[in-house]
Amino acid sequence: MATDTTTPPESGTKLHRVVGTWLLFAFIVGDTLGAGIYTLVGSMATDVGGVIWLPLLIALAIALVTAGTYAELITKYPHAGGAARYVDRAFGIPYLSFLVGFLMMASGITTAAALANAFAGDYLAALIDIPPAPTAALFLILLTLINLRGVRESLGANLVASMIEVSGLVIVIVCAAILFGSGGGDPSRIFEFAPDVPPLEGAFAASIIAFFSFLGFEAAANMAEEVRNPSKSYPRALFGALATAGVVYLLIALGAVIVVPPAELAESTGPLLEVVSRSGVAVPSWLFSIIALVAIANGALLFMVMASRVAYGLAESSLLPRAFARVLPRRRTPWVAIVAVGAVAILLTFVGDITTLAETTVLLLLLVFLSANVSVLVLKKDKVEHKHFRVPFVLPILSIIACVALLTQQTGAVWLGTLLYVVVGSALFVVARFTRKRQDRKLAESGADGES
Repeated sequence: MATDTTTPPESGTKLHRVVGTWLLFAFIVGDTLGAGIYTLVGSMATDVGGVIWLPLLIALAIALVTAGTYAELITKYPHAGGAARYVDRAFGIPYLSFLVGFLMMASGITTAAALANAFAGDYLAALIDIPPAPTAALFLILLTLINLRGVRESLGANLVASMIEVSGLVIVIVCAAILFGSGGGDPSRIFEFAPDVPPLEGAFAASIIAFFSFLGFEAAANMAEEVRNPSKSYPRALFGALATAGVVYLLIALGAVIVVPPAELAESTGPLLEVVSRSGVAVPSWLFSIIALVAIANGALLFMVMASRVAYGLAESSLLPRAFARVLPRRRTPWVAIVAVGAVAILLTFVGDITTLAETTVLLLLLVFLSANVSVLVLKKDKVEHKHFRVPFVLPILSIIACVALLTQQTGAVWLGTLLYVVVGSALFVVARFTRKRQDRKLAESGADGES
């Protein structure tokens, strides 16, 4: 792989280029570390028992290969919209471009809903006993207000929250290490598969959930118009963040299984709290619960930021109704897109549980990743004026094979949810195209009248 520090042109955007390498790195790390590991360790234990590290390794390998594709595309075409922009450039089919972008936006909304339900689960219950449904809704309303405030404020909050959530994961690792060092726990569990699930089947099924924990790089792709010097910043932030997350996840997986039996992890929506509590280390449950809640909130905020920027990019390309491109005069944030994202996420919290929503997110993004990998192969022959990162030809091919393998593990219910997204998105696409044609016709008629 190769990259270059030449800065591409930065004109042609209404958004502020205020995000540097370290802030982008924090965005991806915060998105990744807060997106799944605090809540989905138990779901993986259901499929693979104590061998949680295996699906995490599979997911990390797929994520790194796919990240190479995104590093080339992002630095070659540094614009908001992510994979939808790349598909449009590769194939020039408006509906296909729209569909990819809409699925990307849907994945962000679905993730935010999943994390909102996680926020209202066992971690919050350790602090206060309140109904989960209204709590999840209020949680998303507050994140929508932060998103409206501005990207600098959103990512500034992310920087602080990332430090807090990483400290929580360090606490888990240290607690497990102390227990293990004192002769406690059971390290033999890390090689024990779930008794009622075939190992290979369980590993692939758990890889779907594990992959949910490595999705920060796609979210970051849609910040392209707000990043300074993308050709330099993106490769460093992408691979650095994924490597960091991979190491932390593997340590968490090993420590969690050593401390808590997999069957008990599988029953909790706050599995890492179980690890800390069982370790015997004097860490107050309330303190760790607060840390976990900050981590979950951080991940939800970042996915809402991503989804709203995808909607903005699609509207700018006339693939969504132009209303989604409306920007607040002073804050310069896409307010219609932000409000719409928040509203749909609130609705989803009432119709799906954490695991189902997470699996739906993965299915949506696997389809997006397939389109990105095909696009990068098609666009290899396309030349741009600035230098950019280049990924070896074979890696996108390997990523395509891996994505197809994971798609075969999805359930019918998750595919049905994705189909509903496609139906809704197609309706919005038709509205946008009809409106655009009507506006073009009025402009043509007014021009003809002026000439006469």
